[in-house]
Amino acid sequence: MALVNVTNIVVLDNPTAFGNPFQFEITFDCLQELEDDIEWKVIYVGSPETATHDQVLDEILVGPVPVGVNKFVLQADAPDPSTIPNDNILGVTVVLVTCSYKEQEFARIGYYVNNEYAEPYDPEVGPPSPLDLNKVVRTILADKPRVTRFPINWTGKVEQQQQQDQVTGGMATEGEANQQQYQQASGDDDDMMMDEEDYGDEEEEEEEEDDDEGDESGEVDLMQSSAALSPVGRGTGSNAV
Repeated sequence: MALVNVTNIVVLDNPTAFGNPFQFEITFDCLQELEDDIEWKVIYVGSPETATHDQVLDEILVGPVPVGVNKFVLQADAPDPSTIPNDNILGVTVVLVTCSYKEQEFARIGYYVNNEYAEPYDPEVGPPSPLDLNKVVRTILADKPRVTRFPINWTGKVEQQQQQDQVTGGMATEGEANQQQYQQASGDDDDMMMDEEDYGDEEEEEEEEDDDEGDESGEVDLMQSSAALSPVGRGTGSNAV
């Protein structure tokens, strides 16, 4: 049984300029006292070609965590555009919020991100070069988060790594997982295909198939499962972390 459950995430300041920080208001439920802090990361996937362009925008430890409902705002700097290939700055990508305990990742929440140039340009010519980043608008598809949960050993015994290896089913590295989610957002994988021209307007049939496949792999649509993500009233019985 998971001792920590993420119950709600609100994306703040969205849409916003490309250079503004990411802000996530996170609500989670802690079922019993924890020995260690919870580690939270914000990861920006920069390219489908290689994980070397992934950026950890922020990495923090939250604790000690009181039992009950907790809420805090996780803020992370915008990605460094100099490390992103020019062809990947505009268009659809993915930002990830990961949660770990005792160096074991137990939840990964992914959001599609669409970066658009604010001024019109000739599609045949492309946007101005060099790109004026002050005119790039970042939009997070906040109403369709995706979460993958990993059962972990909350006691932190030696068999924890073996258990997580079995659960992840061969997910070799964090970078490979990030790349896979980027490719899905870019339309390379039909399982999570997104049309950049019709951002967020997915076919109902594809969405249902996506949900079914996600259930089998431990990935669920947070907005479709009240057990996975249920609204928590602000300021009602909450402990600020």
